[in-house]
Amino acid sequence: MASVTKIKTYHFLPYKYGSELLLDIGRMETLNHFVLDSTLHQLSFYEILFIEEGSGTFTLDENKMTISPRTIFFTSPGQIRRWDIEKQIKGYTLFFEKDFLHLFFSDELFLYRFQYFHQYSRPNEMQIEETHFEKCLGLLHEIEREFGQLQNDSNHLIRSLLYQLLVVLNRYYAGVYDVQRDTYVHADFYRFRSLLEKKFMEDHNVESYTRMLNISPGFLNKICRQFSGLSAQQMIHYKRISEIKKELYQNKSAKEIAYEFGFSDPSNFNRFFKKLTGTTPQQYRKNM
Repeated sequence: MASVTKIKTYHFLPYKYGSELLLDIGRMETLNHFVLDSTLHQLSFYEILFIEEGSGTFTLDENKMTISPRTIFFTSPGQIRRWDIEKQIKGYTLFFEKDFLHLFFSDELFLYRFQYFHQYSRPNEMQIEETHFEKCLGLLHEIEREFGQLQNDSNHLIRSLLYQLLVVLNRYYAGVYDVQRDTYVHADFYRFRSLLEKKFMEDHNVESYTRMLNISPGFLNKICRQFSGLSAQQMIHYKRISEIKKELYQNKSAKEIAYEFGFSDPSNFNRFFKKLTGTTPQQYRKNM
């Protein structure tokens, strides 16, 4: 039986500053825990990393990304991570629980409106020009200053600064990757993304989601292509592959994963994985 690789999970500390605050900021070079952890680990919260100096690689799920100045990494809860540092990293980490924004905006779909979170078909990082990076740092400095003098209404001010930063980053991301930047394309697209995160294990075809959304398959495909460049079925496949790769990190057998993800037998699972990735699950694990 294959041995299981233990993946550490880091959780948010909401009462670090006394009263509950679901966002935090820090200098990467001063944090010794999940930031720069060279072992496999995951977070239960969102994080955005702003690299000012340093070199090496940052692996997020199966994607190995180069660390360099003016690079920004976006991570969503549950992604498998690992750092490989060559030259000391300096920069900011901004991390938060979804409820920091969801409860204020009364919108469960809020964070799905941004292109860079819950992304499994496009990059989770971007490098931006110096003036844009400086604008981001300016907003981070304002958040940092507020943490230095917390008051009863600080969470409102910090939330407004975070919202501004998320929108600005969405514009930059759209410019770098030439994608739709409008955060209000169509509510059904965001509902689909949200459902996909919750239902991908048991629902594998477009019709299942269109029934839940009460829309036609044609309309769902139209809005998916408009905002993501993928069909609805492709989005489902990419999500499943992304999650299967996480299981392969933990050394589960192909048979175990196949039945867990609803495949009728391991051979069908192998064919599906190879069609989407160009390699078998066994080869993928070996390459890791």
